[in-house]
Amino acid sequence: MAKGILNYTTTIGPMKSATECIGMLAEHGATDIGLTSDRGTPTGIMFRIGTAWGPQQFTMPVNVKGVETALDKAYRRGAIQKRFTGAEHASRVAWRVVKDWLEVQLALVEAGVADLTEVMIGYMNTEPGKTLYQSVAEQQLAIEAGR
Repeated sequence: MAKGILNYTTTIGPMKSATECIGMLAEHGATDIGLTSDRGTPTGIMFRIGTAWGPQQFTMPVNVKGVETALDKAYRRGAIQKRFTGAEHASRVAWRVVKDWLEVQLALVEAGVADLTEVMIGYMNTEPGKTLYQSVAEQQLAIEAGR
């Protein structure tokens, strides 16, 4: 039987993981790095990087609700213990997963497989509060609806 999602047993707080993400981004040339938050809990990272189109703003949200749902499903199927569920724990897990994802993406940049813009382009802001991925998804929905 499958276990819970990656890092489901972490005890590392969301702010520590968020700070590690900020450090990694800064080491790879990102500037103007900051956190989005809700009542003191980090919910995402905003940063700027130089691209072929000039400096661009990026926003990388952290989907704590999605992680909480995944943990609840794992608990209901008996794969994890109850102590690994709940919103507070989901926030720890979500941020640790994002930290690991970012670490892998930056390893690809270091290896010359991709550049920073390439691995982050889905998070590039196209307008306030909207990423390129969200814009493309909305356009695709509009295309699908028009068939």
